Amino acid sequence: MTPPSGPPATDDARFAGQVVLITGSSSGIGAATAHMFAAAGAAVVVNSVTSVEAGRAVAAELGDATYVQADIAVEADCARLVEETVAAHGRLDILVNNAGTTAVIPHNDFDAASPDVWRRIFETNVIGTWQLTVAAVPHLRASGHGQVVNVSSLAGDRPVGSSIPYACSKAAVSHMTRLLANTLGPDVRVNAVAPGLVDTPWTEDWTVVREFVKAQAPMQRTATPDDVAEVILGLARSTYVTGEVVLIDGGLNLR
Repeated sequence: MTPPSGPPATDDARFAGQVVLITGSSSGIGAATAHMFAAAGAAVVVNSVTSVEAGRAVAAELGDATYVQADIAVEADCARLVEETVAAHGRLDILVNNAGTTAVIPHNDFDAASPDVWRRIFETNVIGTWQLTVAAVPHLRASGHGQVVNVSSLAGDRPVGSSIPYACSKAAVSHMTRLLANTLGPDVRVNAVAPGLVDTPWTEDWTVVREFVKAQAPMQRTATPDDVAEVILGLARSTYVTGEVVLIDGGLNLR
């Protein structure tokens, strides 16, 4: 039941010459995705808000990669992140909107889910994803095969998640994905992945939830960052797919 660890070895050069910007990529899903795109020949831009040394370390492991510190919740940072990407690498072909935030709040604790919590989560997960995508669109259109892959969540599709504000923010990301795909085609494809519980530093102490998933999901385990990264790359390779939100939950939604 234990999945293989680490990105798979590959001779795939499908993304050679392309530039991929991955937000929130100093660890977890973002870092795994960065490694896989680099292994497939892409130049990668690693990003984080606070984990600067970790982000620089990931970029140093990838070869043709750079690191840019930026907060996607800040509109000026979004513009600068795209500008620095293009200045360093000359183009932008793929945007992976992975950066996000949450608050762990029981769904019946209405007082804890205050308007300030909603605003903080939506500023990053929804508005940040939107404004970075808007900043990137001219370069994605110019690339000739531009695309966006958003990282949503099973919580955006089912009544689950670390909090109601988080779940609603991911529902917005999933619907934004479909709306953008409908608007930006055929120049830019837009898809999303929607993971269930993923074993990352963010969730390392979520023992009760982890045991529940292992007991209920047909795959009898939680996801690894590589599980999600593989689907992100699969969507990036699938040139006739747009507007899709792919659940990655080991079949938990079936139970």
